[in-house]
Amino acid sequence: MQIVIIGNGIAGVSAAIRIRELKPDWRITLVSGESDYHYSRPALMYVFMGHMRYADCKPYEDSFWEERRLERLRDWVTAIDVDKKRLYLARHDELAYDRLLIATGSKTNRFGWPGQDLRGVQGLYDLMDLRLLYENTKDCEQAIVVGGGLIGIELAEMLHSRGIHVRFLVREASYWDNILPAGESEMINALIRRHGFGLELETELAEIVDDGRGCACAVRTKDGRRFDCQLVGLTAGVSPNVAVVSGTAIDVGRGVLVDTGFHTSVDDVFAAGDCAEIRADGAERTLIQQVWYTGKAQGIHAGEIMADGAGSYDPGIWYNSAKFLSLEYQTYGEVNRAVDGEESLYWEDRDRMLACRIVHVAGRVIGFNFMGLRARHRVCERWIAQRRTVEYVLDHLEECNFDPEFSRRHERQMKVSLRAQLFAAGANA
Repeated sequence: MQIVIIGNGIAGVSAAIRIRELKPDWRITLVSGESDYHYSRPALMYVFMGHMRYADCKPYEDSFWEERRLERLRDWVTAIDVDKKRLYLARHDELAYDRLLIATGSKTNRFGWPGQDLRGVQGLYDLMDLRLLYENTKDCEQAIVVGGGLIGIELAEMLHSRGIHVRFLVREASYWDNILPAGESEMINALIRRHGFGLELETELAEIVDDGRGCACAVRTKDGRRFDCQLVGLTAGVSPNVAVVSGTAIDVGRGVLVDTGFHTSVDDVFAAGDCAEIRADGAERTLIQQVWYTGKAQGIHAGEIMADGAGSYDPGIWYNSAKFLSLEYQTYGEVNRAVDGEESLYWEDRDRMLACRIVHVAGRVIGFNFMGLRARHRVCERWIAQRRTVEYVLDHLEECNFDPEFSRRHERQMKVSLRAQLFAAGANA
């Protein structure tokens, strides 16, 4: 059996490793034109900032792949023939497969802005973007970051580490307020300004200005302002990278459409990770998950299915963690998702940049946000799964604390504030 995986990111590699565990004799080939070896995408910013070497981003020793008999082919796939089960490559001969996994990840969103293809304009997603960033920052003094979210804040921190002044253009009224509730979003606004970045809220990009030599020299906004710059970072989100299936019979929506077993519309072709759009039977909406944790989980499950396994992928309780500059962020379950009957309790210490949000429906906890506080993953997940009451969570709040030993504790103040809010809500009901 010949397994071919397009992409060597976390989803593709997790699938390959799982298939090898289950099928010791199958041949497995990973095809990627980006890099020889799998690396951690979230670590790229630390390479640029000098905190890590590129070699430190590789989760496995180079010898791992030969020891596991996982073949690597450095090339780009130019076309897929699903009838003949063949891949056509840019530099090598065609490659046959018995079962194929598409794990091509995401691509930076570009919305047709005038000037978006000028030199000095780029996104931040992969190794090619990192290489381009080294080039684009050589003589850069001012940069514009278009869009909010986690990628934008990472790029800003990377540029700031090189002494480059950064200004954000954010379409929304507050940073990432389509994801973060108002309190947390306003905290990020304050943090960005505290670090010396410019923050232009409710501001949309109109065009990127050409210096006459094909390079970006400024941006203009829809309200008529101009900001000079030598680099423009496009960080208005990412979308599934589905170009490789163009012209095939593989169904595509926003991503490569799959069922909960990661089967596409074509026999023996699967898709997983950022590029996959999951259609679950009976579900009103499809699901696209584009974070490291879900990419790994989807890859493992897809590998099991491809190795003659069975079962349905359960996305489980949502979790993500990140860092906004110096501020750590964790989220669990349903937060700011417009769930019917959703209510929340919120405590913050704005001076210390700390916050905790407990989201509940009819008194049962469905989600948490933590800013500047570390919570125990298993505890939060268990409370949501067990549908614990808000009163129970407040009584046991210390159990979820994961801050280092001897660090300052805040549960006492948090409980006083959160219980008062709960009492007031009950009195007004």
